[in-house]
Amino acid sequence: MDRPAIDLARVRSLTGASWAIDVVAATESTNADLLAAPDAADRTVLAAEHQTAGRGRLDRTWVSPPGAGLTFSVLLRPVAAPDTWGWLPLLAGVALADAVADGTGVAAALKWPNDLIAGPDERKLAGILAQSRGPAVVVGIGLNVSTTEDELPVDTATSLALLGRPDVDRTALLAGILDRLGHWYERWQAEGERAGLASAYRARCATLGRPVRVALAGGGAIEGTAADVDDFGRLRLRTSSGVETIAAGDVAHLRPA
Repeated sequence: MDRPAIDLARVRSLTGASWAIDVVAATESTNADLLAAPDAADRTVLAAEHQTAGRGRLDRTWVSPPGAGLTFSVLLRPVAAPDTWGWLPLLAGVALADAVADGTGVAAALKWPNDLIAGPDERKLAGILAQSRGPAVVVGIGLNVSTTEDELPVDTATSLALLGRPDVDRTALLAGILDRLGHWYERWQAEGERAGLASAYRARCATLGRPVRVALAGGGAIEGTAADVDDFGRLRLRTSSGVETIAAGDVAHLRPA
């Protein structure tokens, strides 16, 4: 299968001087590489054509064949208070959903906190993982682009190609994602809640209003109806015993009883 490499010169020209972008043929984890770069500037981006030890939530692995997806991380140095940084992966989700829709025509939605899902059976199209170290936050994104059915790691995943978009220009799509990310990052930095980020996330989130089961990061699970996200991006879950606030977990959408 012909999978053209990301054109670094073109993605740099499309995004401008506000981003410091590099692309490597392979690495274990773009998140780990940026977390280990303490002097990296705000908006440093590292993309890899092949990631050999990528991580997702709850220490799951993220697997993608060389050139089949977009696997990249962005290092940010937010000036906002650290207790608001929980919005950064949600902000990235809004940017990703909009860029995919604009660049490919695929209508995707967000599953709290940071999965991009698409198609009638809501398969996972992309995942987002945010990690912090000191004054920096690294947001990693893994998006399936040309991945075939046989190459998918699980049968609950999908790709843009499987959704009817086999000829996506990964260079242009990466630039589009960074453009959207920069837009929301700047607004959030300058305006906080007034930036409209919470309402934008709610409008794109397929989880809210639905019965869900949440596997908690510390073990165990809880069921209820996803009522809202709070001012810190945490899920408000309405259960039989009241309302629970969940900061981290893995959500499964349930069919209504």
